[in-house]
Amino acid sequence: MPADQPTILATSGGYRPSNRTFLEFDALVHHAVELSGATGRPKVTFVGTAMGDQRYFNDHVHQAGRVAGFDITTLDLFPMPNLEDVPGHLVEQDVIWVQGGSVANLLAVWQVHDLGSAMRSAWEAGVVLSGVSAGSICWYTGGTTDSFGLELRAVTNGLGFLPYGNGVHYDSEERRRPLVHQLVADGTLGETHCTDDGVGLVYHGTELVEAVSERDGKGAYVVTRDGDTAIEERLEPRRLTNP
Repeated sequence: MPADQPTILATSGGYRPSNRTFLEFDALVHHAVELSGATGRPKVTFVGTAMGDQRYFNDHVHQAGRVAGFDITTLDLFPMPNLEDVPGHLVEQDVIWVQGGSVANLLAVWQVHDLGSAMRSAWEAGVVLSGVSAGSICWYTGGTTDSFGLELRAVTNGLGFLPYGNGVHYDSEERRRPLVHQLVADGTLGETHCTDDGVGLVYHGTELVEAVSERDGKGAYVVTRDGDTAIEERLEPRRLTNP
């Protein structure tokens, strides 16, 4: 059951520790499923390109999916795609969840495999696109990244489904906020939407409709340019119920 319109949930969260397994899906992942309208066992594809398709983490995700009652498929691109018809598979999913890591490497590998067009087709068909960190930035025009080294830099070759910049880990990594402000002020990034850890942004089409959070006291932010300075507006997220 696809969502009734193109939907993206871009986040700085989605996981929590578990006593029995390595991790569990937190409220943001469950909210992505809710946005899809899926019933029964939701079909969720996990894409770990940004971390090099680590098989051990795929196993953690499969365990988390078992606990949550999701039908999990992992899309691996190393050393070759593990699915014969990647576009056909993606368009049949309820949710595509993209893992964090190196957004620069993710975008480069996706370009080689023309995954951007497959993701766009899935999005337009009502598959909810979601993810954390690099898996958030990729849907935008760009954002801030440590893909190139310890010093944060701008990435500006995102897929551009959302015509904004994106700032992740806004409260937990002290260099993120000032760099976003600098990049918006100098025009490297346009209007930029940012999330504290545990917060997600919901878009219908390209319209930001809501901020949501799986943690208390967290915020979302819209940063815009005013002359040669950046202006930040805080958005109060709706608190999700943790599963």
